[in-house]
Amino acid sequence: MSTRDGMNYAPTSAATPKVVESGEFVFAASHFDHGHIYGQIGGLAAAGGTLKYVFDDKPERYEKVLKEHPQAKAVSDFREILDDPEVKLVTSAAIPNFRAGIGFQVMKAGKHYLTDKSPFTTLEQLAEARKVAAETGMKYGVCYSERLLSESGYYAGELIAQGAIGRVLQVLNLAPHNLAAATRPEWFFKQENYGGILTDIGSHQFEQFLTYTGAKDATVNFARVENFANPEYPELEDFGEANLTTDTGASCYCRLDWFNPKASRTWGDGRSVILGTDGYIEIRKYIDVCNGDGGKIFLVNNEVEQCIECDGKIGFPFFGKFILDILNGTENAMTQEHAFKAAELSMMAQKMALEGK
Repeated sequence: MSTRDGMNYAPTSAATPKVVESGEFVFAASHFDHGHIYGQIGGLAAAGGTLKYVFDDKPERYEKVLKEHPQAKAVSDFREILDDPEVKLVTSAAIPNFRAGIGFQVMKAGKHYLTDKSPFTTLEQLAEARKVAAETGMKYGVCYSERLLSESGYYAGELIAQGAIGRVLQVLNLAPHNLAAATRPEWFFKQENYGGILTDIGSHQFEQFLTYTGAKDATVNFARVENFANPEYPELEDFGEANLTTDTGASCYCRLDWFNPKASRTWGDGRSVILGTDGYIEIRKYIDVCNGDGGKIFLVNNEVEQCIECDGKIGFPFFGKFILDILNGTENAMTQEHAFKAAELSMMAQKMALEGK
């Protein structure tokens, strides 16, 4: 996997906690339209999950998965997965505007769902998801991978929860991405399919805002989207930004773009700076420019000034916690309302940005 290939970025970590033994938690993977599916499968398997089925209309997308998980079987009918009582969860990375409909099928079949972000492209889909989740009791999980598949991004949340920087006052997120337009599928450039830049990659940032501030809701103050440099793709938004105020009083700002420069060794130099009453944290998620790899946290507070190396040490605890939540009926990995609220805020920001144009 090229470090500049963001669409197929699927990090692994031997430090991921294993919570079940082989066969104790059976899951399936479907709709391999986005390469994030490989990270979702890897995270669940590392936590002890057993992949039983894969489903997609293009076998070349799952061939390497079958080699890595020889016990898994490819099926040509999605119904075979839905009808198998042993399958507890279906993880999927469909074209974004189809993710909700697939999730509703899964949940109504009595199974939990874990989708790639963004989980929805419209507020109407979100409203229906809330209804289906309430009616079925099934989880509509979302893999917000910029935190959940980032060891530094995840551990920063743990440090903040422990009080390392006091009460969070502001979160700044910068999220450049590598466009690589020639490698992208046609749906990637259609507004109806991907929902807009704030809805799509912006949903990562809104989830981090809620997590790092400890908020349950927020107000969108400002939002903007533009196509600055890609007129050949008129429905693409290559730049987006938004400002929020959370219900804790914290200020949040994010900038999203498709302008990752060619000399960058990675698909995107994702960074966060979090200010608290007692210190600050800077997260270098993927690269430390001119200074080696990323996966680092710079922590400065009233006691220490230190660099914390995270890669290979933290793992991806979300997946094990999510498995245990399914088995035990708990909400320790991520509450359902948190997953929904992050998506809701991102879509509200997208709506504001479009209405302001």
